[in-house]
Amino acid sequence: MTAPLDLLDLDSSLTEEERQIRDVVRQLLDDRVRPHVAEWYEDGRVPARELAREFGKLGLLGMHLTGYGCAGASAVAYGLACQELEAADSGVRSLVSVQGSLAMFAIWRYGSAEQKQHWLPSMATGEAIGCFGLTEPDHGSDPASMTTRARRDGDDWVLTGGKMWITNAPIADVAVIWARTDEGVRGFLVPMDTPGVTAREIRRKMSLRASVTGEIVLDDVRLPADAQLPEAIGLKAPLSCLTEARYGIVWGAIGAARDCLETTLAYATTRTQFGRPLAGFQLTQAKLADMAVELVKGQLLALHLGRLADAHQLRPEQVSVGKLNNVREALAIARQCRTILGANGVSGEYPVLRHANNLESVLTYEGTSEIHQLIVGQRLTGLSAFA
Repeated sequence: MTAPLDLLDLDSSLTEEERQIRDVVRQLLDDRVRPHVAEWYEDGRVPARELAREFGKLGLLGMHLTGYGCAGASAVAYGLACQELEAADSGVRSLVSVQGSLAMFAIWRYGSAEQKQHWLPSMATGEAIGCFGLTEPDHGSDPASMTTRARRDGDDWVLTGGKMWITNAPIADVAVIWARTDEGVRGFLVPMDTPGVTAREIRRKMSLRASVTGEIVLDDVRLPADAQLPEAIGLKAPLSCLTEARYGIVWGAIGAARDCLETTLAYATTRTQFGRPLAGFQLTQAKLADMAVELVKGQLLALHLGRLADAHQLRPEQVSVGKLNNVREALAIARQCRTILGANGVSGEYPVLRHANNLESVLTYEGTSEIHQLIVGQRLTGLSAFA
């Protein structure tokens, strides 16, 4: 018998290996994250380094990459892992996404052989933590206007500028920093202990509290010539990394929605009002049915994009369709679930409002909904509306 929320029996469309990977990840999160994540969220603290090492042992860090100690898993398997990670907490999934799909992918795709060998094996195990410095205090959705500069000084590079809202920055060993040069945008590997680099943790967040977020300041940071990512030429390089991360979000957001709906379904079938379970009322069942339909539609979309990725046919605008739809619908599901739980919906004893708060960040990072609407609009019309 299928699970109640698997209305379309999607589980049967997965391979045995994909199901096993999903179940192993889910078990790790049940054991290691779920018992503590509400407290981490409330305290605004998370044992990120410890989690990274545990995730590394399971092969979750850079799991869709090949070589250098990476698991070489399929895109669908990676997506299923992201779904389970975000069903526990968006911040926990962000730790894995930033490490694997942003920092590691940038090195794997655009780095030299020496850079890959130096960083990727230790990042795959979680012994080294990476972050991805693209967003700036005054330049979020418009990275082409970045003001961080890299200038040549003899054989060296000197970087000056700042990056903001950078996941993992306060605990990172290396940052992938994108800067403007006389030849255009280039990427650089910046060890975080380099003189002139400072990272400040951003506190008092109302969202993604079980995630480490920071600001990076670069004050005449001197780097050797081989710190540059040799294959990263132009803005297309960091944008391709964002596409990698957005793919994981397509799956992850649906994981958060699923956890909300599972929690709400269990609550509504056991909570009694007016002499019957909440789930026995027509209005409640209508809400549950609508949410379940949107959930399985999002899962179908994620699975389809994953199969396209494994066939090397996935295009960036298709990822934008997935990110736009699934995050938007996941947030709507979280908010609706909160209404069924009533006052209990705002309690940390239940994960629903925590997921809703987290999804407010997921809605705008790695491209806001408006940016993804314009990407899809450009694909439909052939006209760019960005300028």
